[in-house]
Amino acid sequence: MFQMFVLFWLCWCRLISVFVALTDEIQSVSVIEGNSVLLFMDVTEIQDDDNILWKFGADHILIAKINRHRKIFSTYDGPDGRFRDRLKLDNQTGSLTITDITTQQAGHYQLQIIGAKWSSKTFSVSVYGHLPTPNITRDYSQNLSSSSSSSSSSQQNCSLVCSVVNVGHVTLSWYKGNSLLSSISVSDLSISLSLPLEVEYQDKNSYSCVINNPISNQTTHLDITQLCHTHPVALIVLITAAGSLLIVAAVVMCCICRKCRKTGLTITVTAVNTLEEERADSLKSQKPKSKADAVYQNVPKTR
Repeated sequence: MFQMFVLFWLCWCRLISVFVALTDEIQSVSVIEGNSVLLFMDVTEIQDDDNILWKFGADHILIAKINRHRKIFSTYDGPDGRFRDRLKLDNQTGSLTITDITTQQAGHYQLQIIGAKWSSKTFSVSVYGHLPTPNITRDYSQNLSSSSSSSSSSQQNCSLVCSVVNVGHVTLSWYKGNSLLSSISVSDLSISLSLPLEVEYQDKNSYSCVINNPISNQTTHLDITQLCHTHPVALIVLITAAGSLLIVAAVVMCCICRKCRKTGLTITVTAVNTLEEERADSLKSQKPKSKADAVYQNVPKTR
């Protein structure tokens, strides 16, 4: 009875060890989109009786298989073809390389070794896009609104905004030296981010905008002297006022010209009418005399 109990206990421990070996290890791997990633086994060479299986996703889709005894070294494209021309299998170690990786190949990869010793290993692969360089620009809308307010402190501040487009799984941050001022994070794909900042015109500190993900970052340093000119709002107001004055002056000149044209036309019409009247009077004064008033001269007398 005791021997049976010991045998049962040993078998149970064996099953527990196999179960733990199959489920205990998960390794996280991060890679930039377009690069290659190596999922490696912890052995230098697989045994002849080992059966190596690589599976992907929650459905455990078979994507690679090695059986040295039967001389099987195969890779598979997957049901939707997402692994076509992307998998390379090491026939000696059983390691799997994914080339030109995209977000479609992100997920869980399970390695199963079935042989004299059963074991399993899971790789959690995360794929990140290339990070763009943050763009720092002047936020004139904030400056105009602050200039219209009565606060004197707002007149001394320069409003800025740092922005990036088409990013995902990133954090955008403002730094003053090495100190974090503010940050915003996003987990969605292909989204635009912007983060505002206000500094004084005469600020001499160093500021930078940083975008980062777990494996890379991009930084843009702020040049206050270039973006924050002294009183740029006053210059805008001055230009606007000058433009308004030019428009008013043009309208006034147009009205004066129209008035002058109308006055000249009136004088011309009056002069024509006066000439016509004088000509009519002249014609009246030159009418021929009546017969009663006619004078006969040098007419010979009749005999």
